[in-house]
Amino acid sequence: MNSPRTTLYRDKHNAKLMGVCSGIADYTGVDAFWIRIGLVGLTIALGWPLLAYFVAGFLLNKKPPHLYRDAGEQKYWQSVRQSPKRTAREIRARFRDIDRRLADVETYYVSSNQRLTAEIEQLR
Repeated sequence: MNSPRTTLYRDKHNAKLMGVCSGIADYTGVDAFWIRIGLVGLTIALGWPLLAYFVAGFLLNKKPPHLYRDAGEQKYWQSVRQSPKRTAREIRARFRDIDRRLADVETYYVSSNQRLTAEIEQLR
């Protein structure tokens, strides 16, 4: 996937320091608070995650200001990043449901509906 919406960015808009944790939170859909708590815990336990944070802070690009139109689009792209196959299945299921509902509407209006015919005749 080459879409800019599937790339990991630093999110300076919601940043506390360099925006790496908020970027990871935006990428994964997990709340930034939990990402930050995890980073602090790993830094206390291991030490090297703090170095990785600063390296990522210098290597990652800033998040474009208008990457998503709304929260629904942001949630969609987060689900694509988490599981592209599941997202494709869900979209196919939605289209099948829309197709089924349209077929039901078509059947209703094309079939011999006596009440509808009577209402049309009253209008003439």
